[in-house]
Amino acid sequence: MRKIIVASMVIGLLASFGSTASAVEVEEGFTSLFNGVDLDGWVKRGGSAEYEIENGTIVGKCVPNTPGNTFLCSEKEFGNFVLKLQYKFLEAGNSGVQFRSAARTEGDGERVYGYQYEISPSGDVTGRIYDEGRRGHQFGIVWLDAFTPQDRLDAAQASYRQGDWNDVEIQCVGPSIKTWLNGKLVVDMFDSFSMKGFFGLQIHAGESGSVAWRNIRIKDLGESKWEPFFVKGDDGKYQLAHAKFVLPEEWSFTEDGVLHGVHSKSQGKDGLVISTKDYDNFIARVTYRMRGGNSALYFRAEETSAPWVLRGFQNEIANDTKDSALWHTAGIIDGKTIPGRGWVVTNDELIEKVRNKNDQWNTTCTAAYGDRLVQALNGFCTSDIIDEECEKTGKLGLQMHGGTDCEMFFKDFEVMPITTEMMKLIDRDMDRNE
Repeated sequence: MRKIIVASMVIGLLASFGSTASAVEVEEGFTSLFNGVDLDGWVKRGGSAEYEIENGTIVGKCVPNTPGNTFLCSEKEFGNFVLKLQYKFLEAGNSGVQFRSAARTEGDGERVYGYQYEISPSGDVTGRIYDEGRRGHQFGIVWLDAFTPQDRLDAAQASYRQGDWNDVEIQCVGPSIKTWLNGKLVVDMFDSFSMKGFFGLQIHAGESGSVAWRNIRIKDLGESKWEPFFVKGDDGKYQLAHAKFVLPEEWSFTEDGVLHGVHSKSQGKDGLVISTKDYDNFIARVTYRMRGGNSALYFRAEETSAPWVLRGFQNEIANDTKDSALWHTAGIIDGKTIPGRGWVVTNDELIEKVRNKNDQWNTTCTAAYGDRLVQALNGFCTSDIIDEECEKTGKLGLQMHGGTDCEMFFKDFEVMPITTEMMKLIDRDMDRNE
């Protein structure tokens, strides 16, 4: 009996030493999410795949011909972070790394949904972003990073190590999502759907597939928060925060926080909500529905003496194929008309697919980062351009266009500023070999 106890103590000490040694090897600022010994801190969700520890690695194995994708998920959730890990295919299949993800009840089990770093046994699409259980394969769109240049994808694929360990890196800072494969930048995108969630190691349902993961570590960078323009006051009624009305008699809040605006064709001036602060680098979004007229989400705009007041960019709201297109408006300053640029970018074909019609709610989103301007409608990126002529700062606003009968409903109007500290992370070395 004594020999068994001593042996157990020795094994326990060795396991403890192994875990400690592994932690020491983690880079400064990073924390290991896997102790190399057991699956403490992880939980399985979804299908029937099996996960076990082999030689200090997590190995996931597909159970052939069973339904549902399977995910080994971190118990903890993270908002902003840098995640690093290594993976290797032991048997060809399909896999991925979930991040900022969640789960919902589906049938008798759970359905994981959220961002996925795609992992392919051939390396051809590895590092691209798929939206598992949410936007994936809607409207014929597979990848959220639809505007990723092909030469960048080719360079990443060329770095793939067939049958060997590959390095994964995922960085999320506010709306910025970036991925690397073996030190090669793959995706650099902005998105607003999820700002926090768990990680998950996927084994895709199918005929086969086995993947090993190791060296899973994270640098926790906190969490970014949305700043709402519609807030509930001490009296329980909704009001504007950090914003003002133009033609306030045309605007009113419903009890559940929807801003309702009614504008008459006889009124030549625009009805507006204008932020009291300027925003340079940010992501902003609003959910809307409309009954006639014309509207917009203004950004990087300045107040002028024109009847329409604001001069600058409009993320168009028109209830047609110009929703989410980018228009640049003229203004009048010191009695002089300062011309606008008109349509800067349109994408009628895609917008017609993703917009909701017939007085339904749509969510439009703008990210502005230096000269980069990104528009999205209902979660699908409609344009991602570099515009060196663009204004670098200005007001945010909501519009009811003058000279037309217009009825608008807005909710969840909010902004997330991208701070200097966030920019340092977003702009760090884009391409490196580690």
